[in-house]
Amino acid sequence: MTSAQQVSGDEWPQLLFEATPGMVPMLEDMLFAAGALSVMLTDTQDQPVLEPEPGEIRLWQSLRVTGLFAQGASLESILTRCRSACPVALPDFRVLNLPDEDWQRAWMSHFKATAFGRYVWICPTHDSVESTEAVVISLDPGLAFGSGTHPTTALCLHWLDAICPETFADVGQTLAGQTVVDYGCGSGILAIAAARLGASRVIAVDIDEQALTATRENARRNGVEDRIETCLPDTQVLLQAAGQVDLMIANILFNPLLELRPIFAGLMRDNATLVVSGLLQDQVDELMLHYTQGFVRPKFRQLDGWALVQANRHVRDDAT
Repeated sequence: MTSAQQVSGDEWPQLLFEATPGMVPMLEDMLFAAGALSVMLTDTQDQPVLEPEPGEIRLWQSLRVTGLFAQGASLESILTRCRSACPVALPDFRVLNLPDEDWQRAWMSHFKATAFGRYVWICPTHDSVESTEAVVISLDPGLAFGSGTHPTTALCLHWLDAICPETFADVGQTLAGQTVVDYGCGSGILAIAAARLGASRVIAVDIDEQALTATRENARRNGVEDRIETCLPDTQVLLQAAGQVDLMIANILFNPLLELRPIFAGLMRDNATLVVSGLLQDQVDELMLHYTQGFVRPKFRQLDGWALVQANRHVRDDAT
């Protein structure tokens, strides 16, 4: 039986599925695609399902798959994303609410400052970065998905780090003078990274008002609120930015990426850079084929079965 109780603003929602072993990969992919901060597998006795020892054979017939979502996240939004990412009808589930104090204790013991390449770091407020050559983004899990721990976010952060100059003194000018759009901003992690790398203007877009609230707060915490604007997709801010965007980053789901191609193309300058993630590696070919209209020189990289695709906006002529 499906249960969908209300989640209060100071609790961390969890979706729990009873599953057979064959369902686990699908449910893991679905939960992460829907924005889960973590996914835990337990057997029916609540023991964690860890990697088996060499030669060990385990015969569990029933498992629990539990996805943990950000504090105060909208249950309606979570379920909408789950249904969009699930290739079959959404299985029965239960909603559990993890009290804030329990999550804080568990999370602080695991979430540490992490480097994504040479210079870009994500650092929670209870930790610090010792390196003097670091672009540090201060971020705690809050109202929206995006702490850098999911492979799709990590791919985007590594991509941003890879375009930085060799000399650290120049890193803050990596995106100098550029207009950047972070489409599906979540916590604002990629928008903040772009601003810290020198972007003159960053437009952070999301369908969830909670994500926009989280982005504004995280931008303020990182001292870049003056360069980051937040908006819903159908607002005047985006309409006025048409043809002006130098870098479009979209870490969202595969189906929306397909639908948004003409919108991205319309926002971007000739030869501007597109970076999209949020898709599985086996979805890359279809996405790259779809983006042959309006985009050139596509290439991709992957991490843990997830992928990032980079391409450039085609130089327009009278026919494009």
